[in-house]
Amino acid sequence: MAELVINDLHVDVETESGPKPILHGVNLTINSGEIHAIMGPNGSGKSTLAYALAGHPKYTITSGSAQLDGVELTGLSVDDRAKAGLFMAMQYPVEVPGVSTSNFLRTAKTALDGQAPKVRTWPKIVTGALQRLEMDPSFAARSINEGFSGGEKKRGEIVQLDVLNPKFAILDEIDSGLDIDAVRIVAGGINRYADQGDRSVLLITHYTRILQYIKPSHVHVFVNGRIVESGGKELADELEVSGYDKYAKAVRV
Repeated sequence: MAELVINDLHVDVETESGPKPILHGVNLTINSGEIHAIMGPNGSGKSTLAYALAGHPKYTITSGSAQLDGVELTGLSVDDRAKAGLFMAMQYPVEVPGVSTSNFLRTAKTALDGQAPKVRTWPKIVTGALQRLEMDPSFAARSINEGFSGGEKKRGEIVQLDVLNPKFAILDEIDSGLDIDAVRIVAGGINRYADQGDRSVLLITHYTRILQYIKPSHVHVFVNGRIVESGGKELADELEVSGYDKYAKAVRV
């Protein structure tokens, strides 16, 4: 099971001039097996929601709650949130020189499962995930994201999702900067994860092109730090035609 319940979540971000309120009461429930897409204009707070849930130190939850399968996340450290089943793929994956992809994944898998994967089968597991994302097996020995192209970094995030297989995945603009083929490959990895039936996905995106390959159960419009409209895939289709302007104007009024 992987149910995320967000109730009246308020979040400040740390800036040079002090804390700045970004989220103004987010309410959202994502049930096990569902894919929820959050769409909205730049600066609306979509990524703030992702980082706050993941526990980024620049983002402070000032009130409200977020529970994953009944476990309150807001008081947990980043690694304890991961152990609770939360995974986040970042919009801008960082390079980690000197740490191979295989060793990083093995360390993470050991921390999550409480025991190390078997040495004999581990290379096959990593190689299989790389091949499913159409990446050469040699990437296993390369430092995380060092010298990777933008598309390779994003596919590498989904390799992590494949290997670690968490209960709940937050994917922050995983499709940004990808060409058509890379969007298809990344979407395929997300669908394989979701098709297990008991996993849940929060997909943050600006564009509908990835939704040509992934069918969300719910679509939400995010404006000015809150959800202002919810619907199905038809809402994403409407946004593709008319944009966010009418929702932004309604919030300003």
